[in-house]
Amino acid sequence: MNAVVVAVGLMLLLSLLRVHVVLALAISAIVGGLVGGLSFNTTIEVFTAGLGGNAEIAFSYALLGGFAIALAKTGLPDFLISKLQQWMERKGESRQQTLTKMLLFLMLTIVACMSQNLIPIHIAFIPILIPPILTILNQLQVDRRLIACILTFGLTAPYMLLPYGFGQLFHRIIADNMAQSGLVIDMAMIPEAMLLPTASSVLGLVLAVFVSYRKNRAYHNEPLAGFEHAEEQQPYTKWTLTAAGAAVVVTVAVQWAYNDSMIPAALSGIFVLLATRAVQFRIADDMITDGMKMMAFIGFVMLAAAGFADVIRETGHVETLVADVVATIGGNKAIAVAAMFAVGLVITLGIGSSFSTIPIIAVLFVPLGMELGLSTMAIISLIGAAGAIGDAGAPASDSTLGPTAGLNADGQHNHIWDTCVPTFLHFTVPLFIFGWIAAMIL
Repeated sequence: MNAVVVAVGLMLLLSLLRVHVVLALAISAIVGGLVGGLSFNTTIEVFTAGLGGNAEIAFSYALLGGFAIALAKTGLPDFLISKLQQWMERKGESRQQTLTKMLLFLMLTIVACMSQNLIPIHIAFIPILIPPILTILNQLQVDRRLIACILTFGLTAPYMLLPYGFGQLFHRIIADNMAQSGLVIDMAMIPEAMLLPTASSVLGLVLAVFVSYRKNRAYHNEPLAGFEHAEEQQPYTKWTLTAAGAAVVVTVAVQWAYNDSMIPAALSGIFVLLATRAVQFRIADDMITDGMKMMAFIGFVMLAAAGFADVIRETGHVETLVADVVATIGGNKAIAVAAMFAVGLVITLGIGSSFSTIPIIAVLFVPLGMELGLSTMAIISLIGAAGAIGDAGAPASDSTLGPTAGLNADGQHNHIWDTCVPTFLHFTVPLFIFGWIAAMIL
């Protein structure tokens, strides 16, 4: 029995049964290691050693949480909320609520898309933007599953299609690994090859907005995690708002300059707020602690996911899984493409990273695609879509962890049932279908 399939299947089952995702990852890693022939001690050692794989990312998110709390204390979120409330209180309340919803949806979609390409800060904007507007979402009775779909769309679709920011990195990984596997391509071909797979995400977003989650859903106004010391916040002024805007600009600029790490950007933003005294230094300790509390969930999941990924790689069953698929599909092109997508889905759901899946699958998908007579464009589409297919919906993916970290700030949003399942149904399932069609017709 393949250890990868067992470990990923168990992790998903435990998560769906509402076992905490960190425990699900740890238990599944141990079971997968044992099934893969590793001893218990070896499995624990590999898992423990692997925890450091995402340590920098986890620390970055903790600092970004502190920056989010610092921005909240400048009054910037209160200022934005007051403007939205003024919009809602105008004449024609029902119509204005609809317009406000559409404005929010459009704003969140644009910001999420920009976070991947134009201003590549990835999920850093979520703990800054989402918790403060939860009261507005509650007032509008917006189903948070829809917001999770909007955010995940913005975190995944742009890098699949556009060769900028994280998209450039994703496209470079595709091109480099295809070249190493014997097929040299021009990176300019990738956006065209990924056009149809990306269109599936647009379809999923439209269905989420206008069909699946268009009905109202009631939430209570609960205290926000990480904002426990809100009583120490001063009323916003022109100076604090200006300082907050400057901090955001500096954070984005530093992230642009040092795009291999989010730590300098987070530290720069915090420094600007403290240096301008928009946030008092005496509350800095509580501020950073509150931010770490808010982002602790995503940090621990990322650490556990790194350990899980190392264990399933150590078993050697990833290569076995791909080889078994290659051996059983024969020369049937339609079945072969579907099987390769299934392999990409299993791997990405397990390790939570489409960027890390590409090197694993490209080594065998390239020669197999050439043997099946697939065109170069079809192979590009196959590898790109098969690598990205589990990003939306994977419990350990930052594309789902990020939305949950923001939407669950008041404890009313479940990671699995309110983020992972909705995004899987609206993005992963359509991507499987559209990706298969693209590989068959290109």
